[in-house]
Amino acid sequence: MRVVLDTNVLVSGLLNPHGAPGRIMEFTLADAFVVLYNDRMFNEYREVLSRSELRIDSGHQEIILDYIMREGEYVSPPHLHVLLPDPSDLPFLEVAVTGRADALITGNAKHYKPTRGRHSVNVLSPADFLRSLTV
Repeated sequence: MRVVLDTNVLVSGLLNPHGAPGRIMEFTLADAFVVLYNDRMFNEYREVLSRSELRIDSGHQEIILDYIMREGEYVSPPHLHVLLPDPSDLPFLEVAVTGRADALITGNAKHYKPTRGRHSVNVLSPADFLRSLTV
C-alpha cells in the first residue's frame, strides 16, 4: 500500500501516540505501507515538527524523518492544474497523484477539495484510513 501523510498526521501522531494518527505512525514504522514524499513535503515535515511550541521530542522527530527518508519513496511530480483552498497542500496532492497513492491521509480532508480542477486521490482521515485496513 502506498500512502501520502499530511504533516498534521505526523504532528498528531507524535503528540498523541494513542490516537488514530499515532497508530498510523506505528504502522509506518512497522513497514505496513510505503510513504511517498518529495523535497517540499519533507522540508515542511522537518520545519513543523521542530517548532518549539509543539514540544515534540527531537529524538522522535528524527526517528520518523529518518525512516521516511530511508524507507519511503521519493516522487518527483509535475505541477497539477488544480486549485486547492490551501495552496500549501498542493505538493501532497501532486505526490499522491504522481506516485499513485492508495490514500492521502489527512486530518483536514476539506483542504483537498479542489476549488478548480479535479483529482482522483482517495483522501481519508486517519480514522477512516485505519477502518479501511480492516475491511
